[in-house]
Amino acid sequence: MTKAGSISKLTTLVDKLSLRDRLNPEEIEALSAVLDAPKTVSAGSDIVREHTRPLHSTLLVSGFSARYSTLEDGARQITEINVSGDFIDLHSLLMKQMDHGVVALTDCVIAEAPHSGLIDITERHPHLSRLLWLDTIIDAAIHRQWLVAMGRRSGLGHLAHLVCELYLRLQAVGKTGDLSFDLPLTQATLGDALGLSTVHVSRLISELRSEGVVAWAGGRIDILDWRRLAEIAEFDPTYLRLQSEPV
Repeated sequence: MTKAGSISKLTTLVDKLSLRDRLNPEEIEALSAVLDAPKTVSAGSDIVREHTRPLHSTLLVSGFSARYSTLEDGARQITEINVSGDFIDLHSLLMKQMDHGVVALTDCVIAEAPHSGLIDITERHPHLSRLLWLDTIIDAAIHRQWLVAMGRRSGLGHLAHLVCELYLRLQAVGKTGDLSFDLPLTQATLGDALGLSTVHVSRLISELRSEGVVAWAGGRIDILDWRRLAEIAEFDPTYLRLQSEPV
């Protein structure tokens, strides 16, 4: 792989980790060395299958993917939407067998990190290991917020919270404009994430539009009134840990 290729596969991950604490050149080189060459996964394909035992963890270089669980009747519940810079199954290093799957929601570029290499990082780079550990802790915090939204927020509040969250997570890796971002997901997919029907999701999007909170068309969201959107969502970004605090 060229040097440029090595840098490009790391950009979003380094951006995200550096937001929380400084990475030194040796740590960046260790991340580059542990990741295999990027490859493309088509939309709709499983990146990680349920109940398998991966021998590597996967970095989402670009695109959108989702963690999901499948019920006996074939229904799917999405439990987190992944964005560029996310290690989508870093916890498999210790959990071994996956209790959920990860599907590519769009065409994705991924890079795999063998578990043997990640174990070496934990032994040789304790600070980098703590940053990666923090990343899995933030995943757990995201899951808690989704649980609260599913159980206690209105449908409108739940959708507004998801929009706020995705905007800030994408902003952290340089994937937003001025209060705007691409979200090329179907309403059916959003329904799987929100636990709502496609018809209900469509109505909620129309309601946000009619209130002048967002412009949402063609997979593009423009946030017209952040204050009102955050108010509807009861959004507190503390759980995303977007500030720099040494670990």
